[in-house]
Amino acid sequence: MMILLPALLIIWVEAAQCLEEDGTFNLKGDIRHFAVDNGTVYIATEEMLYQLNHDLTLVRSLTQRGFLAHIPGKSEPKLNRSSDTMNVTFSVNMLLPHAAEENVIACGVFESGCGYCELLDLKNISNVLYWEQIEVGSLWRSSASVSLLVSVETRTRAETYILTAVQQYKVAPTKSGRGCPSVSDAVNLRNTNNNQAGLIFSINSQDIGPAIKSEDDVEFVDGFQINSIIYLFSNLPAKDRGNKVRLLWLEGRGGKHQTLKSLRGATLSVSDGEKGLRLISSSVIPGGPPVLWSGVFSVDGGQTNTELVLFDISPDFTVEKDMDRDFSADSHKSDASKLPMPKTLKPKKVIFKQNYMTSVLAVRQKNWMVFFIGTGDGQLIKLAVDHNYKTTCPRVLRKTSGDRKVFQTLHLDQVDLKHVYVPFQNQINRVPVSECSKYETLQNCWSAQDPYCVWCSSEKSCTFEDDCKNSDWLSIPDDSQQKMVSYKVKQENTGQITLTIQMHLSVGNSALSNFTCQFSTSSREHFKMKNPQLHFPQCTFILENTTLPAEGLPIELKVRLGTTELLERLNLLNCTKIRGQPTSVLCRQCIDAGCGWTTDGCSWANKGEGNDSVCQMMDPRMNFSRPQISSITPSVVSFYGRNNAVLKGLYLSSVTRVRIRADMDCTPKEFPVWDNTGENLTFHIPSAEKGVVKVCLLLPDGSCHGSANITYRSAPSCTGILPNSTWISGKRNLTLMGSHLELVEAIKHSEVPQEVRLPSYKTYQALQNLTYNSPAAENIHRTFLSTLSLKVANETLACTTTITYYPDPEFTRFSSIRTGDDVHITIQKKADKLEMSKAELSVWGIDEGKRHRCIIDEIETKFFTCEIQNTRITTFRELEIKYGDKTINLKSTLHLYLLMLLVLLLIPCIIVAVVIIYRSKQKKFTEKMNRVMEDLELDIRNDIRQGFVDLQTERADLMENVGAIPFLDYKHFASRIFFPENETLMKLCIKDIGQDAVKVQLDESCKGLSRLIQDQLFLTSMVHALEEQKSFTIKDKCVLASLLTVALHNNLSYLTDVMEALLKALMHQNSNTQPKLLLRRTESTVEKLLTNWMSICLYGFLRETVGQHLFLMVSALTQQTAKGPVDCVTEKALYTLSEDWLLWQAQDFTSLKLKVLFAVGSDGEVSEPLEVNALSCDSVEQVKEKILSTFKAKFGFPYITPLRGVCVEFEKDGSFVPLEEVDATSEVIGEVTMLNTLKHYKVPDGATIKVLSKKTHPPLSPQGSLKDDENFSGKYFHLIDPDVVEDQRKSPERKKLKLKEVHLTKLLSTKVAVHSFVENLFRSIWGMPHCRAPHAVKFFFDFLDTQADNMKITDPDVLHIWKTNSLPLRFWINILKNPQFVFDMETTPNLNCCLSVIAQAFMDSFSLSETQLGKYAPTNKLLYAKDIPKYKQEVKVYYKQIRDQPLITASEFKDFLLEESKKHENEFNETAALRELYKFIQRYFTEIKEKLDQNGAPAELIEQLHEVKHLFDGLKSCSWN
Repeated sequence: MMILLPALLIIWVEAAQCLEEDGTFNLKGDIRHFAVDNGTVYIATEEMLYQLNHDLTLVRSLTQRGFLAHIPGKSEPKLNRSSDTMNVTFSVNMLLPHAAEENVIACGVFESGCGYCELLDLKNISNVLYWEQIEVGSLWRSSASVSLLVSVETRTRAETYILTAVQQYKVAPTKSGRGCPSVSDAVNLRNTNNNQAGLIFSINSQDIGPAIKSEDDVEFVDGFQINSIIYLFSNLPAKDRGNKVRLLWLEGRGGKHQTLKSLRGATLSVSDGEKGLRLISSSVIPGGPPVLWSGVFSVDGGQTNTELVLFDISPDFTVEKDMDRDFSADSHKSDASKLPMPKTLKPKKVIFKQNYMTSVLAVRQKNWMVFFIGTGDGQLIKLAVDHNYKTTCPRVLRKTSGDRKVFQTLHLDQVDLKHVYVPFQNQINRVPVSECSKYETLQNCWSAQDPYCVWCSSEKSCTFEDDCKNSDWLSIPDDSQQKMVSYKVKQENTGQITLTIQMHLSVGNSALSNFTCQFSTSSREHFKMKNPQLHFPQCTFILENTTLPAEGLPIELKVRLGTTELLERLNLLNCTKIRGQPTSVLCRQCIDAGCGWTTDGCSWANKGEGNDSVCQMMDPRMNFSRPQISSITPSVVSFYGRNNAVLKGLYLSSVTRVRIRADMDCTPKEFPVWDNTGENLTFHIPSAEKGVVKVCLLLPDGSCHGSANITYRSAPSCTGILPNSTWISGKRNLTLMGSHLELVEAIKHSEVPQEVRLPSYKTYQALQNLTYNSPAAENIHRTFLSTLSLKVANETLACTTTITYYPDPEFTRFSSIRTGDDVHITIQKKADKLEMSKAELSVWGIDEGKRHRCIIDEIETKFFTCEIQNTRITTFRELEIKYGDKTINLKSTLHLYLLMLLVLLLIPCIIVAVVIIYRSKQKKFTEKMNRVMEDLELDIRNDIRQGFVDLQTERADLMENVGAIPFLDYKHFASRIFFPENETLMKLCIKDIGQDAVKVQLDESCKGLSRLIQDQLFLTSMVHALEEQKSFTIKDKCVLASLLTVALHNNLSYLTDVMEALLKALMHQNSNTQPKLLLRRTESTVEKLLTNWMSICLYGFLRETVGQHLFLMVSALTQQTAKGPVDCVTEKALYTLSEDWLLWQAQDFTSLKLKVLFAVGSDGEVSEPLEVNALSCDSVEQVKEKILSTFKAKFGFPYITPLRGVCVEFEKDGSFVPLEEVDATSEVIGEVTMLNTLKHYKVPDGATIKVLSKKTHPPLSPQGSLKDDENFSGKYFHLIDPDVVEDQRKSPERKKLKLKEVHLTKLLSTKVAVHSFVENLFRSIWGMPHCRAPHAVKFFFDFLDTQADNMKITDPDVLHIWKTNSLPLRFWINILKNPQFVFDMETTPNLNCCLSVIAQAFMDSFSLSETQLGKYAPTNKLLYAKDIPKYKQEVKVYYKQIRDQPLITASEFKDFLLEESKKHENEFNETAALRELYKFIQRYFTEIKEKLDQNGAPAELIEQLHEVKHLFDGLKSCSWN
């Protein structure tokens, strides 16, 4: 058992992986049956039996393979399922969940043809309750049979039986089983349990052997029971007469025999004279009476021409029982030909015509019927039909890429009623019945004509009705309509005009209770209006003394339904004034104006026809010939469409557009034409769903003529290619294998620039193999793998197929031998993996300019042979070899032997010459090496001298006037300090713009919690209780501190008291261990609380005193960095403070001044030039950044177009050349591409650059930012060469030796440039304006002094460390390293590293320890090594001045805190913070209550806590829950 459990677990885990994210479950083996019951899906395939939850997650699966084993004490052998030992496969032909008996009935056959049945546990199919070797249902593995559970009323009670309707054969198929009886009856009733007479699965009851028989071939399609009536549907195929579709009625009363004897029947007929009618799938429509039923019929006996037809199949009890010609329950019945013909049922409506329909499911939604239709090419179509049987526009809910047939049966998910189970061959999908949420406006939601969707006014969204929280909703009416609001204009005999507005809507009760109509116009002198008459769905306005102007009276209609307001703009026209030739165009204009059409033209609505169907019957009056369509090439396309289709015909010159209408299009689509010669024209075939569309040609008068069809099929796909390799020069004949390859327009090989365009075929022919010549891979001389993709219309479809490109075959030499009249030639070649065939090689022998064909015998890896037959020539000195598109001439090797002899004679001479040349070369090489070393020494000297010059001449000449400083407002500054890693809470706890001044009233629950946390005993107990929990992480502690800060921001005095109490507790906790570690890290709630408190209290000091110096320092660093090269890929810079980010590999560069013009408008106008400083080594992206930065600094506001929307051009020789990051001229080293620079484009100093917007001036090769590429740093480089061994002779400057240590002076240069800014910043922080420290600093330092005295701490170093940990480390370091917390700005990795170096120097200034620095010390320590001692002295003076400053009184500090609270009142969302805070209380409620009890909390406080819990638990619909 212990071994079996892990095995089962592995099977379960593997199967669970079959469920994909889109609600698809992959099955092992082809599906045979599937059933749904009580939220569980049961599926039988050829190999497995599955039990799934309603969401298609796997519960259990069983293999259907194993062996038959005899169980002791059992007479019947049992199927032992096993994947290892197996000799039988159980093919399920019947799968019936029986909820009343809590089992699943599974019956079928083994390969032997013998039947077998099992009862499986309904909740656990691996539990087999009963088994028996018996024939129930069909014994054929492939059979058109039906099984269902039916309820039959007997004398005592209702019994449930299995009704089996088995396919009948006049000549039964051969069966391999021996000793297995065959059931020949068409319809039987079998027992479902052992309590019924005759035991389980028995046919017999108190009556003997009841059954329904048939003499003809019968295929059963469907069956179901409504009340006591059982309905069975079958096909009766016949060769000599037309196929029949039969309906049988049985009454489930009186027992098995009486039920089968109650047989009545009818024949279903779709149209007169049909001969190929065949039922494919069916579904009863819920509701009734009458009993409405829908069936998918093949009207020609095949699978292509299918129709969905609606019938009323209510049973006709006037027909005599058991008197049917085709079926009989009486074995002694007389000649069937003498019986009356069955009644014929005619359809109520042919609802839908579509090729390849395979399945249908009908459901009721309000007063609509909704049909879900599966097709043979892998589509699920939804069709809504109103109570008048008028259909809406069909919609495709799911579409597969290939022609995967949908299984015959569809089921609805009975749990949520919002999904349909759609089975395919070896897969089942769970598809939503609607996609309401994709309709974003009321109009779109209504136009979808989806009975499932309503517009929920409270949510302002399209959703399911039960997802709308109240009844304030709008949806489509009970009948199909074209417009949401229509109107009619009538004129009475009195002359008054009546305007009737009709709303085509269904509404909820809340919406209906607030129904108003308002009518307004800008021109009131034309009419006098009575009060409107309101009676939903109509508003009626009566206009008296009205004269409608000729151009019409524009009016604005406002209709309010609940909280939704509809706005309609109408133009009232005088109907009698709409005149012209009586064409369909004029007729539609009349109807659209709310008028009526008569034989005399347009009139008032009450005097004519108001339906536009009258316009469709009018003949257009044409002044030109009717165009005719002869052909469309191609006429079969994929569902992606086709570009540049050619239409041929007659009289095409007047055609303006092509109109295309599909079966599933409610409105036709029109497309422009071009290259119209009168006999040919070109147009694009658009994408569409699979199926057939009709094409006609549109004329200027709106009429459409001609008729042709375009067939949409599945997209092409590829499965393999032969051969799977080619040579680099291309033109190898390849055969691509797949499906629908005739629809491919072009084939693309990755890494190869050219694509192979394929010809369009005049006549359609399905292709599974496509032959084409491989494209050449130019400028590539290596082996590489290329992936194929297919181009169809505007889509590129990826293939899994790959092909390998090898270098061209290389032929080295040949030899020829004469044998009789023939010459046998052997051609040597280098070994390759091309595996060339005889057909791919052509060889000719060349003699005196004449070619002699050489017939190839065999081809090996290193040679091949051929033979020139019947020739007098004894030897050939030259061969011509052709493969693909390449021809090679190969010379004979005979003369080589003579040449070798000559070489042997010359060897002594050559050796002497080589020695002389070697000595000469060695001398030259030594001289060259000396020159190289001198040059190298000179380069290093120049680098060192330049570094020395930069160091000595570097001045702080950086721009100090930076304009307005972009300070963040207080609430955004505070929220970034409070929640640095939680953007959701950051946004949640601050108010939007416009809400700051609004004081939001708290609800009762939040008021109660607010009062509760104002109790210090409760708050400190709660904090201690939470911190004692192991599951309460450091992150939770920080969030808790920040939520308390927000919730108590209006009472900073109380927050300070709480912080003091918690700090005292923390100090006593750490006093016995290591007091110097206090406040060093943020590991407790109070430490984060202190950070927040300091940020609040020091914000004014930060903004008024320190902020300007901080911004100037950051700006100085940014400007200094921009003075030198910055690598665009690694972001390393020549000017930096961090050795790790030093760009020591930078090449030589020059400074450039560019004249930048900005494009103004779309007529080519440009602005005045702007001077921008740049470097020759800047990439194009860096140039754009510098241009936009200079623009902002110059004008004080950013350029209107963001960086990604900008492109730049360089003026060269009077024209502008686009500058791009990467283009065809980019330098490539190995497989890494260098980013283009100004030096690459040879942009000189003073050059003119034009800035354009991509929207108005799109580049020739549009591309996004290269940095969006995930492998950006692997594919591209800028200033740092990639680690690739490459010949760099093209760029000799790269060969210059660069040493990192030589460039370390750049760190010092940068430090010198920004040093004054850094010192000003430091001194603004520890300076003492007006000889007074900020109130918070003085107050807190005094608090620390007091606590040290109380704890008898005499070591002055401990107090110094406490103060350092609480102020510089906890607050100032955070600000120095994150200027984006204070300013509206973005930082770069290089800037962050520079700030980290400065922050380290700042922190070292507060350190008490002396650090000994040597030559191997970190450079960031060495940079400020001489400055730190001076700063330490200043810090000591700062701490002493604070200590010597007079004490701040309690009332003075309280006034300060009160002023800070009022200054930022109502800037935070206190309600959101309290609700988030309650989540912690809710999670640890028991622990908090226990801590309160330990601390002796009064009963009133605990009662108050319970009251708050009660209030919050009652808020079921709060957004935070």
